[in-house]
Amino acid sequence: MKWILYIPGGLLVLVVVAVVGVFTVARFHDGPFAGRLAIVAGGPFVAGEWQRGPEEPDWAFLRDYVTVEFQLLDPARSRTTFILEHDGRIFIPSGYMNTIRGKIWKHWPREAEQDGRAILRVDGKLYARQLVRIQAGDIVLAVLAELGRKYAGGATVPQEMVTSGDLWLFELQPRP
Repeated sequence: MKWILYIPGGLLVLVVVAVVGVFTVARFHDGPFAGRLAIVAGGPFVAGEWQRGPEEPDWAFLRDYVTVEFQLLDPARSRTTFILEHDGRIFIPSGYMNTIRGKIWKHWPREAEQDGRAILRVDGKLYARQLVRIQAGDIVLAVLAELGRKYAGGATVPQEMVTSGDLWLFELQPRP
């Protein structure tokens, strides 16, 4: 009868080993697992063609992309994220920043505030970027409107989410 108690314990150990294994393997993978495990950070980018030039790309093509991949340089980890385009500028939102879930899972926004050097990967192309947090100005309202259109079914995203720190917005500016 005692062996019956070993079954749930053994299953628990298997689950823990599997989860730890996924997180470990992900850190050595070329970027995040292509959105399949969006909450799991991946390793640094290996593949991709660098896009360089004196002019910024026309980011309008990202208007209907649901997600993209980006990597911070320090620490060198990548993730899949939402992307917003407004008036030729691109932005990444990070929600749930004041929640327990956000504090446990979302380390990258605080890391980006300290060192915003990043790489954006879209369709196999790499772009050197600088993540700059925006908290005020007319651009915030425009970006929130785009966030509502694209991800909230047209609902209005209140500016208080940004001013309270629940939602962080980063602009992906060019990096020399």
